[in-house]
Amino acid sequence: MRSSRRHPLLVPVLLCALAVLAARPGDGDDDTHAAAGASAQVARLYQDAAVATQRYEVGRQAADAQRARAQQVEGQLDSERREIARLHADLGRIARAQYRSGGGIPMAARIILADSPEDLMRDQHVFSQVDLAVGNAIGRSHRAEVRLTADEAKAASAWRTLEKRNAELADLKQGIQRKLEEARGQLQGQADASVAAGSCRGAVRLDQPPTHVTGPWVAPVETVELSAGFGSGGSRWANRHTGQDFAVPIGTPVRAAGAGRVVRVSCGGAFGIEIVIEHPGGYYTQYAHLAAVTVDQGDRVTTGQWIAQSGTTGNSTGPHLHFEVRVTPDMGSAVDPLPWLTQRGVPIG
Repeated sequence: MRSSRRHPLLVPVLLCALAVLAARPGDGDDDTHAAAGASAQVARLYQDAAVATQRYEVGRQAADAQRARAQQVEGQLDSERREIARLHADLGRIARAQYRSGGGIPMAARIILADSPEDLMRDQHVFSQVDLAVGNAIGRSHRAEVRLTADEAKAASAWRTLEKRNAELADLKQGIQRKLEEARGQLQGQADASVAAGSCRGAVRLDQPPTHVTGPWVAPVETVELSAGFGSGGSRWANRHTGQDFAVPIGTPVRAAGAGRVVRVSCGGAFGIEIVIEHPGGYYTQYAHLAAVTVDQGDRVTTGQWIAQSGTTGNSTGPHLHFEVRVTPDMGSAVDPLPWLTQRGVPIG
């Protein structure tokens, strides 16, 4: 009897426990989906920003070329204006000469005052020539003014179109940059949470862009801007700096410097989120202070493959990638990465 009284209480307890256990993976999935969404958004916006910047630079170069053409056209328009002024001066000169020579005398008076038919014909011919010259001058002046007006309108229209297009490109670029900054903040926030918990979220599989790698080694980031170098001093390091820092914004794609196998993906500690890759020949490369990783431990990677997104996790005062070359997978065995890369056909700096 006592057993039958306890049994009804046991069932709800078991159901509650099962419900809790069932709910936990779902929560983790939500976190994973959120992390993947932030990483993918940053990657997409990063590419959009690169395309927008490229288009903006093309537009800026076109504006410079158009400005040079506009200056050339302005010179031509000045020549046309001077020609019109000259034609107007010719008209004034012809009109004054015609007035002084009696061009205003009516034809009947010319006949009466003429000494002979030959004089009348000669005078008529002269005045006909003068009238023709006046008519031609007026025609040339009118055509020049029409051409000038058309050229000025065409130049102004082309300039307005170019300025409008460049303004639209600038707005597009700024809009993408604003969205990118927001997404970077979200990505870094998730990374900081993972480091604080000491638990990596796992790889976020991003679409790999087409690579144009021609050699076995590349720089770990596409756009190189060096900051702290190997062996430099500083309050952030116990002894000397053991790698080369690349100043890049949060979310910048990080590339595998060479083909190899991922031997470590970890969170926490001075390096924050980090990856270590083993390469043929007994060398290892480390990528630290990351915001997200796109590979898991044990994965094989190729030269130039996206393996992570840069961040500012761990012992970091600002966004950058910390890159090391080691002879073992552990710290304390680093060599200067810049000469090492230079010896392998990747000069930096």
